[in-house]
Amino acid sequence: MGIASKPNELEAALRESEQRLRWLASIIDSSDDAIVSKNLDGIIRSWNSGAERIFGYSASEAIGQPITLVIPQDRQSEEREILTRIRRGERIDHFETIRQHKRGNLIVVSLTVSPVKDADDQIVGASKIARDITDQKRSQELIVTLAREAEHRSKNLLANALATVNLSQSNSPEGLKQIIAGRIQALSNVCSLFAATRWIGAELSAIATQELAPYSEITGKRTFIDGPQTMLVPDAAPAIAITLHELATNAAKYGALSTPNGQVRLEWSHAADAPLRLRWIETGGPVAQKPARKGLGSRIIEQMIVQQKGKVNFDWRKDGLVCEITLPV
Repeated sequence: MGIASKPNELEAALRESEQRLRWLASIIDSSDDAIVSKNLDGIIRSWNSGAERIFGYSASEAIGQPITLVIPQDRQSEEREILTRIRRGERIDHFETIRQHKRGNLIVVSLTVSPVKDADDQIVGASKIARDITDQKRSQELIVTLAREAEHRSKNLLANALATVNLSQSNSPEGLKQIIAGRIQALSNVCSLFAATRWIGAELSAIATQELAPYSEITGKRTFIDGPQTMLVPDAAPAIAITLHELATNAAKYGALSTPNGQVRLEWSHAADAPLRLRWIETGGPVAQKPARKGLGSRIIEQMIVQQKGKVNFDWRKDGLVCEITLPV
């Protein structure tokens, strides 16, 4: 019984060992990561389906070839350094580098490389796991870019807000509060438009509609907007919003919108490779008279537009104020 049981035990152990090897081979073959083995000369000995998917070479194309098959020319020295460390028995964990697909496109990978030993505990090669992290790296770079962009835009908006506060004046605290609130609201409206375009910019017609909406009567429209589709970048959009807010506020107090029959027309043109030309035209209001000294609203408009390397011209005509703005966009 004892003699007969030993072959049975050996057969059972062999079957169990074979089963484990099949499981291991199945795990390796079904892995999303590239799992590759190579000898100490850098010649590929095994190549799983994950490697086929990531690098584009089939197992028959890759096995027997040097691992430099997937290493860009300017990174060939990495393989020599890796093999040197493997011969010393070192393990390389999560080494981020660049590898090359069969089609030639570059792939960002995270490598883990371990020594492979034979039955005599001698290092005879290396096993390598490569994880494609190209999309992950792109996402990280995008997050960094967006964070920098958000910081820049935030600082620009805060600078505009600070400028409007510093330039705001009134004869009473309540009047000053209303003036500042109106200008900050104009900036807030632009931010809402930025959110809709993911901070690409703001459409000029949308800015104009927001700023002039309070002055359009239900029974009779008093403001007219006409111009081609024009996307203003986040630096220029707040300047235009504040400018239109100041012009509309002034028209409501002293200009065309202060009388029942007064009207305002806003029109613009923007040809390819040419600056934006915007005209604010008031008609039907009191006779426009050039002020003895430049008003606060005019100073704010000029400061906003000049900061964007633009130009402003005020023309006080008998029919009403005409403001012409030229702005590179």
